[in-house]
Amino acid sequence: MEFSRVRLLYQLVSHNQRLQTRRHPMFEKNMAMKILSYIFIAFWAVYLVMLGFTAYSYFEGSALEAFDWVDGGMIWFLIIDFLSRFSMQETPAQNIKQYKLHNIPTGFLLHTFLLRMGLQPYNLFWAFFFVPFGLRAIPQFYGMLGFFGFIIGWWLMYVLNSYWYLLWRTLINRNFHYLAIPLLIYAALAYWGIFYDDENQWLFTGTIRLMRGFCQWNPLCWLIFCLVVVPLYLVNFRLQKVAIYVEIAKTEMVKQFKSHNMTFLDRFGVIGEYLKLELKSTIRNLVVRKQFITGSLCMLMLCSLFSFSDIYDDLPFMRVFICVYCFTCLGVMTLTTVMCAEGNYIDGLMVRKETVLSLLKAKYYFQCLMLIVPSLFSLMPIMEGKISWLTALGCLLFTSGAVFPFIFQLAVYNDATIHLNEKLTKTGRDTKVQMLMSGAALFLPMLVMYALVQFFNDEVAAMSMIVIGLLGTVLHPFWLRNIYKRFMERRYANMDGFRNSR
Repeated sequence: MEFSRVRLLYQLVSHNQRLQTRRHPMFEKNMAMKILSYIFIAFWAVYLVMLGFTAYSYFEGSALEAFDWVDGGMIWFLIIDFLSRFSMQETPAQNIKQYKLHNIPTGFLLHTFLLRMGLQPYNLFWAFFFVPFGLRAIPQFYGMLGFFGFIIGWWLMYVLNSYWYLLWRTLINRNFHYLAIPLLIYAALAYWGIFYDDENQWLFTGTIRLMRGFCQWNPLCWLIFCLVVVPLYLVNFRLQKVAIYVEIAKTEMVKQFKSHNMTFLDRFGVIGEYLKLELKSTIRNLVVRKQFITGSLCMLMLCSLFSFSDIYDDLPFMRVFICVYCFTCLGVMTLTTVMCAEGNYIDGLMVRKETVLSLLKAKYYFQCLMLIVPSLFSLMPIMEGKISWLTALGCLLFTSGAVFPFIFQLAVYNDATIHLNEKLTKTGRDTKVQMLMSGAALFLPMLVMYALVQFFNDEVAAMSMIVIGLLGTVLHPFWLRNIYKRFMERRYANMDGFRNSR
């Protein structure tokens, strides 16, 4: 292929990628969501900058240099990056499909998307931490040239991690159980490379030597990177080539589930039937199942970090943030799209009076039941003495009695059907109302609890949240019926939206 044609085709693909969002039919509804997303990204960027400046002071005066501690903890940075990519990054096979009608070689498209994946801006996001940290830690030992080597070295590690993620994400799309393999690999590396033998922490010392080599512009370090990234690139190329044809042919791996009648719920009548529907939807449907798993992983990671490290011990707001977030995140993730899954069969729900009310009650009871998960995770910080059981109880009841009634209001306004087997990274699903409500449901409880803690103390804050939560929980029949009545007033407009978005 001639170089000029290659350049034109690459520019065409790049241009289409930039316009991908504008081509989506929900673009107008998502403008506010994108603005809020940019604000959220800016918040984390500022947080990383501040963390980068303060991290140097934290390690200053220790046995090793500050940058050695950060370099030695590379495995933790890469684990966080690996998990965060599940909500940010799609596979090339999902984007190449629309180009197959054109006379563009598949190999060229694959190389284009794989190269763009390595050069994507997301791989530079952690530079908000490493640039301020490196400016304080590196120049006094290696000069500015060493600083640039430090930044480039870390960027290459994230490029490598993006291809490593792509390999497993492609396999996970076929079978979710593949997720266990990279998690076990990371756990084994962290255990045997850092914790197993204090005198031979080969992973810790190895990453220190590697990054020092980048600071010194040692050719061997660049060669090591090439020897790892090239085979990983080629494996991804072969794997994506197969995935393209699977995506185009709509090949679907259908797993046979054993039918469970759940007869113990029959005593609850119609509400029991909808509880069965909620349970089976969480087990079987791709979107709902991955929402539950993603929320559980976030809770587990934050609770473990909070419980078994002292990084947040001197930050009162982060303690409040983790306590409230762990109880609210799972409910907010699933209830942001409340009634959207039912948009697939909304016509059938309208054939019987008050069917929607029974469905809303079942959803509320199911979400209250799911609060068992964060309650179990909260046992870790309780046993470590980081929070009291009264604080955990206050967060639990405040979630069921204040957060859930607030986020359930979206049942009145949601009018877009979600396809139950779509990827979580598909764009165009969340509207501005959903983004505003979910953001408020997450952060307003944190501000309320933090204000109570600052003006009074932890016990008063916890008791206040318990009282508010109990009041909202006991009154749930009244506010659910209010939501039902308002939903019925808008039912024709909502049904029209559900039908148009199927």
